[in-house]
Amino acid sequence: MDVFPDFDGLAGIGDLREVVGALLMFALVIAVLMLIVSAIIWAVSSSTGNYSAASKGRVGVLVSLGGAVLAGAGVAWMNWLIGVGQQL
Repeated sequence: MDVFPDFDGLAGIGDLREVVGALLMFALVIAVLMLIVSAIIWAVSSSTGNYSAASKGRVGVLVSLGGAVLAGAGVAWMNWLIGVGQQL
């Protein structure tokens, strides 16, 4: 038995795919910009001895990396789930 979701069953599914793709692009761009800004803050504050700002910059770097990983892995995870659904 070959089971696959019917992506054409809803009206406007093509528009929804475009919107989701655009939102994913914005999420990845914002994550990269946040990574750059947080890394600069972390480097400058560490070199000047401001350890409070350095820890906030480090948290910003980790949060931006986590956001980028989650945004990028969401598509791969959904494709994996669709593949598992075909094997059931």
